[in-house]
Amino acid sequence: MKEQQLISLLKQTNRHICCAESCTGGMLSSTLINIPGASDVIDMGFVTYSNQSKTQLLGVNSQTIDQYGVVSEQVAIQMALGAAKVSGAQIAVGISGIAGPGGSEHKPEGMVCFGFYIDGDTFSFTKYFGAEGRSAVRVHSCEFAINKLLELLAE
Repeated sequence: MKEQQLISLLKQTNRHICCAESCTGGMLSSTLINIPGASDVIDMGFVTYSNQSKTQLLGVNSQTIDQYGVVSEQVAIQMALGAAKVSGAQIAVGISGIAGPGGSEHKPEGMVCFGFYIDGDTFSFTKYFGAEGRSAVRVHSCEFAINKLLELLAE
C-alpha cells in the first residue's frame, strides 16, 4: 500500500504532513489515518469546501480565487501553504477540484488541482480524471496525491 510507504517515509525522515482538502472532503486524510502509527506524523487536517473557509482558515487570497478560480493550481498551492503554516508541518497538500457533476468547457468535471508544500518548496499539478462520478474522482485524487508525494520526496 502506497499510503503505508508514505507514512513510513515520513516517520523515517521525522516529518509531519497536513492536508487541506476541498473536493476530496477529507478522504486523503482518512486514507492516511487508516495506517497504524499515522498519529506520529499527522497532527491535523482541513476540509475547506467553501471559498470562505479557504480564506479564513488557510489564508487563501480572495483575489487569487477571483483571478484564477477556486479550482486552480494557484489556489491549491495557497491551500497547501496555509495548511503548513497553521499546522507547522514540513509537508502539506492542497486539493481543489470538480468531482462532479458539473464543470465547464475550461474546467470540466473530473479536473483536480493539487498544490504540494515540501520543506519550503512548492509544486503544483492539474489532473483530468474524467467524468467518472464523484466517488471515483475523489479516489483517483487521493491516489494521485499519495503517489506524487512519494515521487517528490524521492527526489
